[in-house]
Amino acid sequence: MTRERLISLDVFRGLTILLMTIVNNPGDWGHVYAPLLHSEWHGCTPTDLVFPFFIFIMGVAVPLAMPTKSWDDTTFNKILVRSLRMFCLGIFFNFFAKIQLFGLDGIPLLISRLIITIVVGYALMGNFSSKVKNILAFSVLFIYLFLAYSGIEAYQSVRLPGVLQRIGIVYFVVSLLYLKTSKKTQIITGVILLLTYWAIMTLIPVPGIGEANLEKGTNLASWLDSVLLKGHMYRETITWDPEGILSTLPSIVNGIIGLLIGLILQREIPKTQKASKIAIAGVALIIAGLIWSIVFPINKSLWTSSYVLYTTGLAATCLAILYYIIDIADYKKGFKLFLIWGVNPMIVFFFSQIIPQALVMVQLKNPENPETQINLLNYLYHFGIAPFFSDPKMASLAGALVYVGIWSFILWGFYKNKLIFKV
Repeated sequence: MTRERLISLDVFRGLTILLMTIVNNPGDWGHVYAPLLHSEWHGCTPTDLVFPFFIFIMGVAVPLAMPTKSWDDTTFNKILVRSLRMFCLGIFFNFFAKIQLFGLDGIPLLISRLIITIVVGYALMGNFSSKVKNILAFSVLFIYLFLAYSGIEAYQSVRLPGVLQRIGIVYFVVSLLYLKTSKKTQIITGVILLLTYWAIMTLIPVPGIGEANLEKGTNLASWLDSVLLKGHMYRETITWDPEGILSTLPSIVNGIIGLLIGLILQREIPKTQKASKIAIAGVALIIAGLIWSIVFPINKSLWTSSYVLYTTGLAATCLAILYYIIDIADYKKGFKLFLIWGVNPMIVFFFSQIIPQALVMVQLKNPENPETQINLLNYLYHFGIAPFFSDPKMASLAGALVYVGIWSFILWGFYKNKLIFKV
């Protein structure tokens, strides 16, 4: 039996996915305000908080969704299938632009890709029996891996890691830790993972390169990605992946810390005590992360241990503030927008990645140069939004906010009709 939804957590999730939508969909990538871009390497911008906040929130939700610990084959299967569904949804983002069918091109190919998207989305988010979910999730994963390693040219460079893939892995591990271990074991596991990752990254020499280092493309995490994920990494980095294999280990700790915060929220103590404990933990984690960053810099791409502590500290502090305002002071005005985003994150996560790719496939005659073509996404921005602004960065931000506005309208409809899409 699950408890009532924690409104502050839904609002926090909504704020996070709304920020994700803004930073992932600027009108013009060439003109973006610095806080809405990832750090070049070491450091942390507001954009660098989105991903770790998601993992933290997921960790908090684990004990709240399963207040009574119950371990059996059915529970394990539910956790495994949910993890696989998230993993497979994430990989599909990378496959969408690679799909080729019967030599189709242009609009016919776009329609085919969208039909496949709907089929895959329904298979991975539809409400089926446990057995059917299991079969569909494993089948989709098998198809992905077959295509990626089949030698078919269209899929030879399709990326396999990604945000939802990492979230799925972390969810699986954290859920098992919650159900099968004590709080003490969970803390020890988190500490060991962070210390081990720090030691691996700073002490072990990099094969073929030399001494351990934390530079782009030459660190141990990058080397491991180049060996195990060759040809299937992020297109911007090519030789390594920001959501790669080794850096997934410390990200598990973001989920573990979220789990520990969730356990505080689960306790039968006054709400004010819960808020204060979470806030104190948050501040302590921020300080610990900043101190550790002196020798192990805060870095999202490497997902350094200091980055884990710093970002979970900020997440815990934000949650404590929202928990006090919404669930203790009972002040809910002004949060409705974030609430409707927070209860339906998966549908936004999935389709907000697909829609821009689909719009890019639609080619129109360029009004400024009839001999050339312009894709629909750029057309809508350059002729429908940009002319109203003199500052290109403001215009770019306006493009992102228009997209957010469209999604807000859609999510409001889902919320009013009590439609919630889950994996």
